[in-house]
Amino acid sequence: MPSGPDGFVPDPRYSREFERARSLVLGHPGRWRVIYHYDADGIASASSALRAFGRLGYPVQATALQGVERERAASLLARAPSPVLVLDTGASWLDLFAHHPNPVVVLDHHKYPEVADPPPLPDHVAMVNPIDWGVDGMSELSAATLTWLFTVFLDPLNWDNAPWGLSGAIGDRQHVGGFQGLNARLIDEAVRRSVLVRRPGLALFGPTVAEALANSIDPFFRGLSGRPEEAVRFVKELGLDPARSPRDLSPEDSRRLSTALKERLAAAGVLPEFAGVLDQERWFVPALGLDAEEISNLQNAAGRAGIPGVGIAFALGDPKAGERVRSAEEAWRSGILRGLRRIEDGGVNSMRFLTWFESPDMTLAGTQAGLAMNYLLPPERPVFVFTEAGTTPTKVSARGTLRQVARGLDLALACREAASAVGGEGGGHRVASGATIPAGRRDAFLEVADRILGSQAGPTAGGTA
Repeated sequence: MPSGPDGFVPDPRYSREFERARSLVLGHPGRWRVIYHYDADGIASASSALRAFGRLGYPVQATALQGVERERAASLLARAPSPVLVLDTGASWLDLFAHHPNPVVVLDHHKYPEVADPPPLPDHVAMVNPIDWGVDGMSELSAATLTWLFTVFLDPLNWDNAPWGLSGAIGDRQHVGGFQGLNARLIDEAVRRSVLVRRPGLALFGPTVAEALANSIDPFFRGLSGRPEEAVRFVKELGLDPARSPRDLSPEDSRRLSTALKERLAAAGVLPEFAGVLDQERWFVPALGLDAEEISNLQNAAGRAGIPGVGIAFALGDPKAGERVRSAEEAWRSGILRGLRRIEDGGVNSMRFLTWFESPDMTLAGTQAGLAMNYLLPPERPVFVFTEAGTTPTKVSARGTLRQVARGLDLALACREAASAVGGEGGGHRVASGATIPAGRRDAFLEVADRILGSQAGPTAGGTA
């Protein structure tokens, strides 16, 4: 098959959707409004788009959404006197775009609510969604890899957007167990073009082995993560120097450390696919001198710190932005460690078909839920996390595992229907979703969600992974 993007997917809707979007972008030079989601995948998507638009000479105004925010999206569209690009969101709002007077291009990998295919769209609206051409947006193509691919359709120079495509997919945890499907095709091509380099290594980042271990959140190690003294003791007991850099470990020392850590994860009941994150294939970005996961963490941290635009500026090469995202990453990591320590020490609440907890950290709650699901909680039931702030709407994040999805779990459906039942809105992926509900409606939401999950074939109380 050709190395260009045209032949990556045989379904004719693949090229048709990309070409329609491409013609709208190239046919409307000038200022564009970009709307994107504020997580790592959304920020990485916007990073690729803004770099590509910059090469076209298009000025851009970019705005982040923090969740399922239909009303805010409608308001932004109403105030945008220009073409609009919507990234990592929008599959639920196609009716809004049809009424916009200017072109709208939507790049999203989420399911359409209650329909298998998108409804007919007017000529000035282009929807590009891997679901339409048989590619799973939950596991085979993130919004960031989708946007990266679209920028290559605009200009082959944009193969160098690989770092942002990869970092967004990692932020959506599509790297667990190794990239697959169209993600893997894109990465193979980027490696062939020397934009990315495959290399072995451990998912431990920090100046010393002990600090990297104590600060590790993915994987999260019971009894070690968030506990510097215990981390030093553990490394010394292996006969290793805790002050040594992880990058300077010999292959033999890396294997010894990896074996001991994976044994610890297995003893804690962590599923093999999550334990494997520690030593699976890694992707190095020569142009930045960073591992792709480090880039993902930096951009994710910027979003969660309320400065998603700084995460994009980092991608555009702003040195001051680089300093700010590194500072944000330290605070982000510390906040996640605090949240995971709370769960490790205090546990969570259980219902028949789900578990749940509260988090005071609105922008970190989803990440805490996902990592807790992978490293701290029983793997049979999904977890919901609630962030409440007085009379303002309650934010909900829900996380499961692909094993639960294989047994019938659909968190997008559960969040959408449970939220609707209490006057809110929700959606997302089968394995990871979210909702916004009125204040004081948590218990009612949980009752409906638990009943919906009970009707699905997957998560069962007391089941096995």
